[in-house]
Amino acid sequence: MGLYSFTLPNTPPQNVGKNITIGDVLGLKALRLLKERSFLIFVLCSWLVSIPLAFYYNFTNPFLNDLGMQGVASKQSIGQMSEVIFMILMPFVFARLGVKKMLLAGMLAWVTRYALFAFGENPAVTMAGLTADQLIGALSSVGMLYLGILLHGICYDFFFVTGQIYVDQKVSKDIRASAQGFIALITYGVGLGLGSFLSGRIIDAFTANGVKDWETIWLIPCAFAAAISLLFALAYKDNSADQKT
Repeated sequence: MGLYSFTLPNTPPQNVGKNITIGDVLGLKALRLLKERSFLIFVLCSWLVSIPLAFYYNFTNPFLNDLGMQGVASKQSIGQMSEVIFMILMPFVFARLGVKKMLLAGMLAWVTRYALFAFGENPAVTMAGLTADQLIGALSSVGMLYLGILLHGICYDFFFVTGQIYVDQKVSKDIRASAQGFIALITYGVGLGLGSFLSGRIIDAFTANGVKDWETIWLIPCAFAAAISLLFALAYKDNSADQKT
């Protein structure tokens, strides 16, 4: 990777000799873009969808371990493999769907993932003594868990990477870095921070005698992501970035 980097185009720093403020670092120059309705909806939904995102990052591992799944960490890496595959496919899908449909597909993937986690089970715990039909049902159930992990490529790439492309196409060059920094602050900072706090509270609320009600726990971010998806589908109306891409 280091050697390959020497073949990339020259990208000298743009702000050499300029005074850099804390507003530049936090991307606050991009706040003026919030006057535009569609960009405001995008920022709002990006922030809100980052809240249920924290459930996956913080609690998928203990959830799968509670179900008795073996080698959970290695199986979760399937999600990163999926991410690479969908990253490669993104240019082809983007050309057909455009920004809004890509972002909406990413949000709906979160809804689907949490629904799969809510109703999926691990047959390793209940396989003994099952009939053929019951075994098929059990394998289908664990398949829901793997599918939930595999959806990470769509969940992450279609929403967060598409969001970065949208911002890059939407804003002028002079505040592009500021806008990207602002979106990162809103999503990975404020959104994930709030999500981590709320998810921990919800886990505590639905834990009794050390046993977690995982179905209810996962249905909460599922419903939350569904509401955000509906808001975005109805309120976002902007195809200007598609025309530039």
